[in-house]
Amino acid sequence: MASPTRDEAWTLFCEWTASESLRKHVLGVEAAMSAYAEKYGENEELWAATAILHDLDYERYPDLDTGHPRIALALFEEKGYPQELIEAVAGHAERMEVPRETRLAKALYAVDELSGFIAACALVRPTGIEGMRPKSVKKKLGQPSFAAAVDREEIRRGTDALGENFEEHLEFVIAAMARNSEGLGLGPRE
Repeated sequence: MASPTRDEAWTLFCEWTASESLRKHVLGVEAAMSAYAEKYGENEELWAATAILHDLDYERYPDLDTGHPRIALALFEEKGYPQELIEAVAGHAERMEVPRETRLAKALYAVDELSGFIAACALVRPTGIEGMRPKSVKKKLGQPSFAAAVDREEIRRGTDALGENFEEHLEFVIAAMARNSEGLGLGPRE
């Protein structure tokens, strides 16, 4: 099966998605996934493409019962994308009840909600993501009213399933996203 390149994935995602915030979200997920691929000695191109494509249909088909991610999964099958990518995208949505068996699937699940939460934390800091520490993210995780839609338990379950220490996982994802802080819109406020 033909695996899309990172650039092919980005082009496809942009064809499907106009939302700047959703584009930044998948780029944040990509930053963390690419860093984990490097750490684990995995295929960085596949991991980046998977990160970018995981929310491909969310803007057009946001209904979680009939749309996202089902429409994207059908498209990926049609295009002959690797089963590993397809299963990881299916597995990132708990309601699909697809087991996350590969390291790729576990990593996507572990960084998806967390990267969005870290971005939310950075957006309320004058320095953005610069100098952010796990302690400040953990403090915000303890405030149920902050980014209330984020499932804190999912973040914990994902970290545990990936086999990472929670504090180290936070630090790792923060650092990965900080490397592209300007592209993610998470740099210091002027």
